[in-house]
Amino acid sequence: MQQMTPPRRDPAPSRTAYKIQRLWLTPSFRALTRVGLPVFAVALGVGGYFADATHREDLGNKIAEIRRSIQERPEFMVKVMAIDGVSEGLSEDIREIVSVDFPVSSFDLDLEQMRLQIQELDAVASARIQIRTGGVLQLDVSERLPAVLWRTRDGITALDETGHIVAPVLSRTDFPNLPLIAGEGADRAVPEALAILAASSPLTSRMRGLVRMGERRWDVVLDRDQRILLPEKNAVPALERVILLNEAQDMLARDLVAVDMRNENRPTIRLSEAAVEEVRTIKATELGVASR
Repeated sequence: MQQMTPPRRDPAPSRTAYKIQRLWLTPSFRALTRVGLPVFAVALGVGGYFADATHREDLGNKIAEIRRSIQERPEFMVKVMAIDGVSEGLSEDIREIVSVDFPVSSFDLDLEQMRLQIQELDAVASARIQIRTGGVLQLDVSERLPAVLWRTRDGITALDETGHIVAPVLSRTDFPNLPLIAGEGADRAVPEALAILAASSPLTSRMRGLVRMGERRWDVVLDRDQRILLPEKNAVPALERVILLNEAQDMLARDLVAVDMRNENRPTIRLSEAAVEEVRTIKATELGVASR
């Protein structure tokens, strides 16, 4: 009896195996299998874990605890505040505004917000804040210096050289060496006022101040109720002309009320009532003598 040999196995892959091999050769499929599926499985597990509110709260507490432990390390703690460039009174005002309970973590300080709060003070021109080594909150502040006193219906205010408010003043005697200005809009013309005051140095002993007239020009107020009426433009040269006349002829020592320089082509002098009467008397006498 002849023994039958088994049929030879066909080495060619089946259609299903062929499709799987071709699919595996696709780069996107390999990436999805090697990376996408594990990531999806992990994300599914994490999502399921954090679907529980208790798990989310526990994780938030742990993160906050780790963050707080880092922020409260000694090298991040601020212990004291140092303020440079200001007077004692302004320093106290700044400390009152920047109310910080030391020690405090540097992460809890909003330096920009603190700087803006400090610069809102009238007496502060600029401020710079930084945290120095050793836990020092360093404030470098530029203080506005009062240049003139501005009298208004509401009282007296100190202004700096630009006309910016520095601080209210209780009494004129608090700043006896500062010049006095008055009038509506005088604060907007402080630079011009300072130039006039500098030019009026020969009259310093008689100066009482400057008055802004109609928000357009200045009157120089002297003792004995005398005034020098300056023009809107070229006020300093007009004042210098008056000073030269006074030095040459001692004009301001006479019995006059005002020197009007508003018209540079026709300066005039306004006499007091007593002086006018005296002039009339003199003229009348001269006319009487001439008629004889």
